[in-house]
Amino acid sequence: MRVSRRDFLRLASFSTLGAVACNVFDEREFIAQSPVRLPEDLVTGRDNWYATLCRHCPETEGLVVRVMEGRAKKVQGNPLYPTNLGGHSVRCEAGLQALYHPDRIAGPLTREGPRGSGLYRSIGWDEALDNLRGQLDRSDRSAVLTVTEPLRGSLAHLVSSFTSAYGGRHMAFQPMEEATYARVVRDVLGQETMPTFDIKNTQFLLSFGADFLSTWTAPVQFSKGYGEFRQGQGRERGTFVQVDSRFSMTAANADDWIPIEPGMEGKLALSIAQVIISEELVNEAVIRAMTGGQGASALDAFAPNRIAQQLGIPPLRGRGPAEVIVELARDFARHGSHSLAIGGGSAAAHTNGLFNLSAIYALNFLVGSVGTEGGIKFNPPPPISELATTLPPATTAEWRRLKGEIDNGSIKLLLFRGVNPVHGLPADIDLRDALDSDDVFTVSFSSFHNETTEMADLILPDRAFLEDWGDDIPQPGPGFEIVGMQQPVVNPLPGMSPLSFADILLRMAHELNIDSAAPLDKVTFQDVLKDHARKLHQLDRGSVREATFEAFWNRLLQQGGWWDEGAVATASLPPSPNLVDIANQAQDPRITGSRDPNTFYLVPFQSISLTDGRGAHLPWLQSTNDPITTVTWTTWVEINTAVAEVIGLKEGDFVKVEGPNGKSLTAQIYHHPAVPPEVISIPVGQGHTSDIRYSKDRGQNTLSILGLPLDEETQALAWASTRVRITKTGEREPIPKFEGIVPAFRPNEEDAIVKVTRG
Repeated sequence: MRVSRRDFLRLASFSTLGAVACNVFDEREFIAQSPVRLPEDLVTGRDNWYATLCRHCPETEGLVVRVMEGRAKKVQGNPLYPTNLGGHSVRCEAGLQALYHPDRIAGPLTREGPRGSGLYRSIGWDEALDNLRGQLDRSDRSAVLTVTEPLRGSLAHLVSSFTSAYGGRHMAFQPMEEATYARVVRDVLGQETMPTFDIKNTQFLLSFGADFLSTWTAPVQFSKGYGEFRQGQGRERGTFVQVDSRFSMTAANADDWIPIEPGMEGKLALSIAQVIISEELVNEAVIRAMTGGQGASALDAFAPNRIAQQLGIPPLRGRGPAEVIVELARDFARHGSHSLAIGGGSAAAHTNGLFNLSAIYALNFLVGSVGTEGGIKFNPPPPISELATTLPPATTAEWRRLKGEIDNGSIKLLLFRGVNPVHGLPADIDLRDALDSDDVFTVSFSSFHNETTEMADLILPDRAFLEDWGDDIPQPGPGFEIVGMQQPVVNPLPGMSPLSFADILLRMAHELNIDSAAPLDKVTFQDVLKDHARKLHQLDRGSVREATFEAFWNRLLQQGGWWDEGAVATASLPPSPNLVDIANQAQDPRITGSRDPNTFYLVPFQSISLTDGRGAHLPWLQSTNDPITTVTWTTWVEINTAVAEVIGLKEGDFVKVEGPNGKSLTAQIYHHPAVPPEVISIPVGQGHTSDIRYSKDRGQNTLSILGLPLDEETQALAWASTRVRITKTGEREPIPKFEGIVPAFRPNEEDAIVKVTRG
């Protein structure tokens, strides 16, 4: 159906019209409703709760939002949503501040001054859409690139359809991409979708580098399972061992934390496999299948007594490194199919990351925990084909090539939505320089100024997630079919006129005459979602079943989605990987940087609040203290307490941290006795320069000093493969933290001091 521009703007401005309020949950807990447009002067004295999805977190938790008199007041987890079951992260809470932020862009802007100057003029939506359509109409379509965050579900289907019909290209951006993990899921586990880790039914959990209780992949979902794993549910309490070169929040919750030389996780996994095979701790047929018939001798080169010293594992409770590996292997094998090995995060972020993860996930095949309760479970495809579309992140190598294409004129029009690659890409790529060209026109669909938006020629403010429509296929899912629903719970505030990115794409499809087929033939994104919901309704199964589509649609919104616990993965299990083949690919990481005095392995990490920096403009997230250090509002350097004393660094000292690319940052020292002596850790997400309060000139951009180390197979950024140099600046001030001045250990405790000798 075609509508006029005027009718489109009217429809797109009030997207909460048309849903019917209906209570469906026990009022003793909360009332969940589909939204209605509330008059501003309506005072009921009663709060209502609306189900939707969080869009501040990669895992997209199900939420319910408390609304009074048309204003969102409180966010909490949706207790019915299968992946988070009432839990939610602090990042979801901060969604309210994104809604009411004083620096939010109110309406369309066009650039008036030089790029990066921040000089813009307000324009109306008619002029803004005319400008956008003109650029799309005049451009060589092969020279047009749309850049978004990784997308799933209906929005991925819409963007993919628009890109294909128009003739342009699409790339997705993720600062600390998980391309290596996705490759292992495909190559080793034989899956296109992320698997589910059945942590709650696991008896022995072994994690390599994955900070899954904090920021890795789906921490709220994993934390729910971890709570049940620890309680036992009528069986023995589960045992958890974390192998990590940083003392993360996940490591702090482990029974045993095993520090390891960065990048050596894969060799440790093969050493564990060697013990299991040589001691015949699993079925002989499995050993033959996974060693190509070679049996016990297949992995002799990785025997603990041969490689333990290479791994950098310290003694543990009086046992030497080789004994630690042997006992770990025996415990892992003893629990059989209820043992689970996972890997990601820093273990994947090396030049040998693919080898590391391949060896780690092969351990699950060895003990039979693939496709079983307490192990790795697979997720089925979405219930309708349109929702199977995914737009995964591009690798760093692809971004480096893109920079060259912009420089040589192959890309002339860029559309950015919900991403900030000027800040999030390694400084050596220097995307800002490429965008600062008269031959390039940039459009930003952003609610806030950031380093990328401030290089734009045209800014079209997108809606906050609490004002917008959407859906999601969670990755990882709960092990059965699920479609989460996002609905607007409020309309934009008076004086604000954002438009949904999806609605604008649909309008451009109409005006460019590429709207002949679904979903581009729809007027608004709500129409697209309803079209897909009709197909769900026709399945006549799952958690929402109604006689009419209208009743189904309202119930779908009230519940926050649709799922069918009986619809599980039916594909056969993948073949076991050959451990000999993996061993033949074994290699040490190529660490960039010198080993001179005062140099350290740098292990960057995402904080539980800012993650990759997407929430740095929100004061609730800036003031959320790191659970390990309690530091807030800044960038800090975690360093071993004894090492810091040896080189004369006190807590609060400012140091210059210089990367192998010649770039540097300045940050404050934080003493921590659990940091491995050869390692320092620095959070990412700060260091923004765009003119927005709460984040401007606060902290440092850690990614700027890494250079461009890449995984040799996947070409993903090897962000944990760098050594840096520390130099005192002579400046010092108290570091902003909540823990006070109490040290982690009393000075007279012998085990508080890690004795080190430095050159």
